[in-house]
Amino acid sequence: MQTAASVSDMVFGFFEGTEWVSPSSPESCCDISIGDDVEAEEEEEEEAAAAAVHDKAAFWDAQQQLLHAIMSKTSSLEARVQHDVAEAVSQSRVAGAKVCTCEKQTTAAVVECWGCLLRDVSDRLRTMGHNSALCRSKWRSSPDIPSGEHSYIDVLDAKRGTTVRVVIELRFRGEFEMARAGEDYNRLVGQLPEVFVGKAERLRGVIKIMCAAGKRCMKEKRMHMGPWRKHKYMLAKWFGACERVLPKIAFPMERLTGPTRARPLKASMLTFDLLEKLPGLHCTSVEVV
Repeated sequence: MQTAASVSDMVFGFFEGTEWVSPSSPESCCDISIGDDVEAEEEEEEEAAAAAVHDKAAFWDAQQQLLHAIMSKTSSLEARVQHDVAEAVSQSRVAGAKVCTCEKQTTAAVVECWGCLLRDVSDRLRTMGHNSALCRSKWRSSPDIPSGEHSYIDVLDAKRGTTVRVVIELRFRGEFEMARAGEDYNRLVGQLPEVFVGKAERLRGVIKIMCAAGKRCMKEKRMHMGPWRKHKYMLAKWFGACERVLPKIAFPMERLTGPTRARPLKASMLTFDLLEKLPGLHCTSVEVV
């Protein structure tokens, strides 16, 4: 009994030493406030998520509008070069493997020999009156980007003491395609032309838009962006130091312009047969002593 009493004293002594708080008292609000805080945090997270979705949609809408604005306006020079580029590419495609003049010449399609296709298109543009050339850019590695090289075509148009450079990239869309890109980025890439023909400042604007979009895409997918996708690397392709390669010899006109129509014969003093055309004309032979 003494043991039970001591235990009872200990138990009741413990409760007596501890202040009991009624659930209805103000001091019990700590539990309720914790629940309110959790609920508030959930609301903040939902608002942040909604804001992120809105921010994401606003970003991609803005990129599409910017890209459409910069690609929709074309100068008369760009339109003229674009028309001739389309014709030159069409002629090269028809010629097929015949345009290949390098050591890798095969009977395969011309697309397998990219360098020869670029050179052939550039040569055809020259026959159309453009100052075109095959450009080969090459850059060294740096802390930001790796080394690389790229080939494309440009046209220089000099008027009134100023020279305007028009860049021609035959597989422009492919330069920005990414294997694991999101739907928004792929939709933006789909707006790019397969063949780009535009002034240098227009190309700079497109590169800036697409690189910003690529960076945002990788961030949304929580993936690392390769250095070859960075803005500086893409600029090096078309704006780095390059070598303009001009044709060393004049290619046959038939190869550059396709089959030619037979020209009508023209008479001249060297080819005109007087006796055949004027049978009534007789000449007396004179012996020269």
